[in-house]
Amino acid sequence: MVKHEYKNKIRKWMDFFLYFCKNTKDMAGKNHLVIMAGGIGSRFWPVSTPEKPKQFIDILGTGSSLLQLTVKRFEHVCDMDHVWVVTSARYKEQLPLLPESNILLEPCMRNTAPCIAYAAWKIKKKDASANIIVSPADHIVTDVEEFRRVMEEGLLFTAGEDRILTVGMRPFRPETGYGYIKVKEGSGEGEIREVEGFKEKPDRETAEEYLRAGGYLWNSGIFIWNVATVEKAFRKEQPEIARIFDELEECFYTPGEQEVVNRSFPECKNISIDYAVMEHAHNIYVFPADFGWSDLGTWGSLHELSGKDANRNAVVGEGVRLVECRDCVVRVSPDKPMVLQGLEGYIVAEHDGVFLICKAVEEQRIKEFSAQLQE
Repeated sequence: MVKHEYKNKIRKWMDFFLYFCKNTKDMAGKNHLVIMAGGIGSRFWPVSTPEKPKQFIDILGTGSSLLQLTVKRFEHVCDMDHVWVVTSARYKEQLPLLPESNILLEPCMRNTAPCIAYAAWKIKKKDASANIIVSPADHIVTDVEEFRRVMEEGLLFTAGEDRILTVGMRPFRPETGYGYIKVKEGSGEGEIREVEGFKEKPDRETAEEYLRAGGYLWNSGIFIWNVATVEKAFRKEQPEIARIFDELEECFYTPGEQEVVNRSFPECKNISIDYAVMEHAHNIYVFPADFGWSDLGTWGSLHELSGKDANRNAVVGEGVRLVECRDCVVRVSPDKPMVLQGLEGYIVAEHDGVFLICKAVEEQRIKEFSAQLQE
């Protein structure tokens, strides 16, 4: 009797496994990835510049740009011809390997809501049942296998359902540089939970309270939904943006697309997807995850993610020698040999002959320093 029950359990597990594999394989052709790559990465100056921002640069010294690393993470999650990059028109030359129709060029910056709407409307014209992941171009993930598992389960959760899924990272420090997601207690199915609310980037005291209280996750800015859900959300919460892309839809995949987009896109409201949709919708869920994630937004985050020597110095640059230095992050061109002595807690960065040397605790002033040099 026990042996018979055991066989039944094994059979049920195998049936579920085969169902999961079949559906994941069938869905792969419906999965699309939208990468937002329009920012200028001003906090990574002087390496990141308006002419070539950080997403197109090998910041980590791996031989691949942040954008290339992002695309590689999604191998096997979606077909590579379903990868879409939304970026500024000035960066088109940075993307020679993508089909031209998959590069969506914004004539001006209008934040993430118009960016996402543009991609969703264009994908919808080709595939009205598409399932879409939206991801920034400049994130770092160290556990790629777990990352892919979360993405694939998230796609199964949203396929054919009116659900908005965001990915929340389990916090391990009182971070003030990220927004937070409050999880609704006792809700959801499996690992996925309902969202109670979104919180702005907190001050230190509030971030410490979030960590003590539990039930709060870092907002990664990664969203998963199907194209019908995206369209419905924009029509309800941002009808003017929906109207603009309804009018643009006729020109998609035609020779005149860019000209019409250049004329109409600037009419879009300058608004983030969080303010435009997330804070109003009621069908939002979150997948609490932990796959070694970081929003590579500052030199401090690069220091945290990079390998370090015995004195906690992180160095990218073959010709750098550190003497009596501690807790520094250094990134210079390979052809710039350099000796640094006696620095503690400093950022040293160089690009194209422009140097930045400042205290790590003052990195929030880097935009100010850059502006001063331009003046």
